[in-house]
Amino acid sequence: MAHIAILGLGNWGTAIARMWLADNHRVKGWTIEQEVYESITMDSVNAKYLPNHPVEGLEATMHIEEALEGVEIIVLAVPSSVILGVVDQIIPHLRPGHVLLDLAKGLADGNKSISEAIQQKLNDAGTSNTLAVVTGPTIAPEAASGVMTTALVASEDVSVAQQLATTLTTQTFILHPAADPAGAELWGAFKNVVALACGLVDGLKQVGSLGGDNLKAAIFMAGFKEGCLLLPQLGAKAEVAFGPAGLGDLYVTATSPHGRNRSMGEKLGTGLTIEQALEEMHMVAEGVRAARMFGERAEDFGIEIPFTKALNTLLDGFIDAEECCRRMVALH
Repeated sequence: MAHIAILGLGNWGTAIARMWLADNHRVKGWTIEQEVYESITMDSVNAKYLPNHPVEGLEATMHIEEALEGVEIIVLAVPSSVILGVVDQIIPHLRPGHVLLDLAKGLADGNKSISEAIQQKLNDAGTSNTLAVVTGPTIAPEAASGVMTTALVASEDVSVAQQLATTLTTQTFILHPAADPAGAELWGAFKNVVALACGLVDGLKQVGSLGGDNLKAAIFMAGFKEGCLLLPQLGAKAEVAFGPAGLGDLYVTATSPHGRNRSMGEKLGTGLTIEQALEEMHMVAEGVRAARMFGERAEDFGIEIPFTKALNTLLDGFIDAEECCRRMVALH
């Protein structure tokens, strides 16, 4: 039995807590949202983010130091936009035995992945805590319902990845160890960009425009191709594209009705502005931030990324969803 703290009780943080509780691990959860804390404490369910999936036994708190007491594994399940601030909060409370598990996927400022930025903070603080990344096809409501899935747990220290995979694998959540956290994280972030683009098609279909399965397949292919060309230049091993962190995660995020980034794209496809679409989302859609940051990273390296550029042009309000899709499928 592992003692685990999950920092961030959104839908995925709550789902993964439910799976580990069912596997007889002791799990604590930290949230800054009063309504989430009260719902879990009083009713043993996260009514805001994951209703109808009880989390009996989850010890919820709004005090981060309480969440870290007596645990071995610290899971960072907060959005990528705030994760580094959370790391700053936990550093004073870290013990040498704490292992950090990063569920956020993306890019940080300064040409670093989020895990690299976390590691830099740990180094600067003089800590030696091990850091690993988890990414894969993990739609939260399905995982919480017991639908089997697989994911990568990746660390520079592959022995740590192997130990985490052994400890945290359950009957329905199967973890595979890997030694390329950079590649896993880059694909985990880029898949949100492609999912956002695929969602445009669903929105266009709603309003009677050119949306359809053929177009979604073409956009999916164009996005995957751009990822295969771009991400190795940013540090990913090429083979990651064809595993759970690459094609597996990309497929489910781009096609599932539960996918937040696909849902965000769908709203944009119906003609909503980015501000209107974001206002309707109560969960974070990472694809918008990821598209911006991949665009900046590619510009810094002098890399052409026409697929992502078309999406950013839409996000900037210069073209509509139909024109964005035309530009994406016109790529060679």
